[in-house]
Amino acid sequence: MAKKIAGQFKLQLKAGEATMAPPVGPAFGQRGLNGMEFVKQFNAKTAKSKGNIHPVLVTFYGDKKFTFEVKSPPAAVLLIKAAGLEKGSPESNKEKVGSVTVAQCEEIAKIKMVDLNCTTVASAVEMLKGTARSSGIIVEG
Repeated sequence: MAKKIAGQFKLQLKAGEATMAPPVGPAFGQRGLNGMEFVKQFNAKTAKSKGNIHPVLVTFYGDKKFTFEVKSPPAAVLLIKAAGLEKGSPESNKEKVGSVTVAQCEEIAKIKMVDLNCTTVASAVEMLKGTARSSGIIVEG
């Protein structure tokens, strides 16, 4: 018999660097869940990509147990990293702050394919071009 899902919530955490400080502590504490267990499991699971931001979908059950799914880093973060920037443009429609190549977009698309709602790398690259545009990054090529 399957467990009854009590709810879900999302977090964005740096890989390998989760602590009980906000946002983890409050999110788990208000639901009566074991946050330290999550921190240990998350840090172990994401140790290889330390420093990258990863969205996490936490599903918790009526018996106070939980499962979580670690997603790939947000496309905007990967594009900004590929362009060698600290952050995107404050006014993306006026000020362009960097550039990436189509080849870099293809590499990012391969990383993001499991989380995107498209079936081909070409369509994923088109989605990434839109994200780049809204971050103030020019896609060359």
